[in-house]
Amino acid sequence: MMSPVQPPVKRRYDASRRRQAATRTRTAILDAARQLFTDRGYTTTPMTAIAEQAGVALDTVYASVGRKPELARLLIETAISGTGEAVPAEERDYVRAIQAAADAETKITIYASAIRGIAVRMSPLLAMLQQAAPAEPQLAALWREIADRRHANMRRFVADLATVATLRVDLDEAADIVWATNAPELYQLLVGQRGWTPERYEHFLADAWRRLLLVR
Repeated sequence: MMSPVQPPVKRRYDASRRRQAATRTRTAILDAARQLFTDRGYTTTPMTAIAEQAGVALDTVYASVGRKPELARLLIETAISGTGEAVPAEERDYVRAIQAAADAETKITIYASAIRGIAVRMSPLLAMLQQAAPAEPQLAALWREIADRRHANMRRFVADLATVATLRVDLDEAADIVWATNAPELYQLLVGQRGWTPERYEHFLADAWRRLLLVR
């Protein structure tokens, strides 16, 4: 008598391995785009070059990160967040640390350190944006959006400062001061052109904010 035919054993689906592979692919694409946009410029870098540099098919680039403007946005957002994803301001570790700090000096110290890290990551992308924005309306609009969003975040930062210290100026002017002094363009001038170290830039920000914002 013949034995009954056993059904084939189904291979267990490994979702975590698939997610890890997708993350590695996305990281490779972002690294390739960052290097090529920095070296060649945004407008003169075709998506095919990014795919080739990342070692993936062009369709994989589009499926993973989108088209060129979406890729540029993702590069900027991840430079700001310091992670592989765009992270809302209120969910960033340094923002939570600032909110938890009990005094203005500590809040300013934490924020100056965070801004230094963002500026280091943003610096290579700033030249790309400055070069491409005049001919790329989507990039110009993106940069304006981020500038406006930064200012809203500065307003929340100085409002938080005002809960533990007396400010020398009103909240709107305080937000403008922080927004202007932590702009990536200033980092580019002081570190990129004048040869300051990132550490000196960080100390300058913290000292300037203490002097300009706090009643001493």
